[in-house]
Amino acid sequence: MLNQFISRVRRNHGLEHATIHVLSEKHKDFSAQGNSDYRGFFLNIYGDIAEEKVIGAVEEAFQRMKNGEHHLAVHPNCGTVLLTTATMATVAAQATFSIEQKRQGRSQMSPAVLFNALPSAILAVILALIVSRPIGVRLQARFTTEGDLGDMRLVRIRKIDPSPITRLFKVLLSGGSGEMKATAYRIETAG
Repeated sequence: MLNQFISRVRRNHGLEHATIHVLSEKHKDFSAQGNSDYRGFFLNIYGDIAEEKVIGAVEEAFQRMKNGEHHLAVHPNCGTVLLTTATMATVAAQATFSIEQKRQGRSQMSPAVLFNALPSAILAVILALIVSRPIGVRLQARFTTEGDLGDMRLVRIRKIDPSPITRLFKVLLSGGSGEMKATAYRIETAG
């Protein structure tokens, strides 16, 4: 039961990414964000893409994945990659400061520890940023997405009201200008 639930979430997550790939092939000057669950996924589009184009992209992504384009399930801007990057950079910085604190024989963090460790911490974070992206993509491919949709089928694609979070992202992405359009969709799947 749990394995089936996780498989559904992973396949929906893969279809979410595939949809964003298809949209990116055909449209420029937009951003997209989504989140998946076992019943489908939410897709938020920031920019001017017509509803029929979004529906067409979902259907095309679904068909392409069904036809074997499983690589579409992985996206370099996935939250899995971002979380991996943030975690590795944080651990790299924290480890550097802890090593310097121990080197100086201090029981608490001090300005001297921070000042002495800062160049090494910056270097450690840069290295973490470089290696974390491919690690995050691999984690995504192995654990959080699935490219083989199996018996999954599209049930419904519908436009919905943007959530407060969607509206907040719109403000952040647009720098507060009201010119950017934000549209939300719910894609429902079964199987």
